[in-house]
Amino acid sequence: MTKVVVTGMGLVSSLASNLDQTWQRLLAGESGLGLHQPFPDIPPQPLGLVNPQPSRIEPLLELAVSEALQKASLATPLGDCGVVIGSSRGCQAQWEERAAKGLDPPIGLDPEEALLATPADIFQLYSASPATLVAQLIGAQGPVLAPRAACATGIWAIAQGAELIRDGYCSRVVVGAVEAPITPLTLAGFNKMGAMAKSGAYPFDQQREGFVLAEGAAILVLETESLAYHRQAKIYGQILGMGLTVDAYHMSAPEQSRRWAMIAVQDCLRRSQLTTNDIGYIHAHGTATQLNDQAEATVIQGLFPPEVAVSSTKGATGHTLGTSAALGSVFCLLSLSQKVLPPCVGLQDPAFDLNFVREPQICDSQAVLCFSSGFGGQNTVLAIASMDHS
Repeated sequence: MTKVVVTGMGLVSSLASNLDQTWQRLLAGESGLGLHQPFPDIPPQPLGLVNPQPSRIEPLLELAVSEALQKASLATPLGDCGVVIGSSRGCQAQWEERAAKGLDPPIGLDPEEALLATPADIFQLYSASPATLVAQLIGAQGPVLAPRAACATGIWAIAQGAELIRDGYCSRVVVGAVEAPITPLTLAGFNKMGAMAKSGAYPFDQQREGFVLAEGAAILVLETESLAYHRQAKIYGQILGMGLTVDAYHMSAPEQSRRWAMIAVQDCLRRSQLTTNDIGYIHAHGTATQLNDQAEATVIQGLFPPEVAVSSTKGATGHTLGTSAALGSVFCLLSLSQKVLPPCVGLQDPAFDLNFVREPQICDSQAVLCFSSGFGGQNTVLAIASMDHS
């Protein structure tokens, strides 16, 4: 089977607008979350903002894509490249602004001018997908896919990119996800559900009170191992298998037995030719909600030996919805390449008997898992390994 490796990564988060600073602040146990009131009609609450005011997805994507290509030592155009970029919310902020003003989506160009519109114009006027924007940014002429699977979007994007390479559609794919979800409608909806925290994000803690909504973008460059070696690129790690199932139980609550979540883990391990004993670390979805953290703990305790290390990074970055698993995958790759595990920021009093990473911890494992779940009962698991893993 064709080996799929990662040669570049770019990241924008509430911790920092680049990969290296985000990682250093995460290892230091810092949080990018704070009390904000971006909309006067909505009371202040904890949020993860990249800038003082809510962002648009275009600049988040541009920063992350630029950094990923720079770290991969690639220059545009990349005509033979595929693109798989997901987003659960997309351009919702623009549509809410237009609806609030009582306006139809602005056209603003006559037919002749529309033919000459720039990609940014098209994106603003017609809300093209983030995948289309990235394809325009890098000059990609390969397959362009735009998965949308709620908070499971990030792993879906990476999985689809890896399959494009393994199926021979292309030898390089830019994958990832972006979210700029801090909008009045999104805040109102999640607040109405009672899912959002009042003071901060405390994954797996006895006092956990909900998630903290956040912005972010995470981009990875996937290539065949042979292409990466041919151009002497730095390799951060390899993408192994994935597991994808759905509970078919409830739109927002996980099914209690966690049968299908466990099957997703088992499928991922089988496709990756791994066993539970091979896994040294699990990057948990860890939203800090009552139901999610309980459901994840049930899966981990039911399948893995007690010594497997576990942490969630959402206490530091917040919950970036569809981008969260892409961020988690980046953190997994950094853990393997730098041999250190990130702490579970915000955890003070564990509610579950798991081997939580409380401080940065040496990582001697060659294989790790990234968990993610999404509304609709979606369960996704991605296996990532170091290049030492055969």
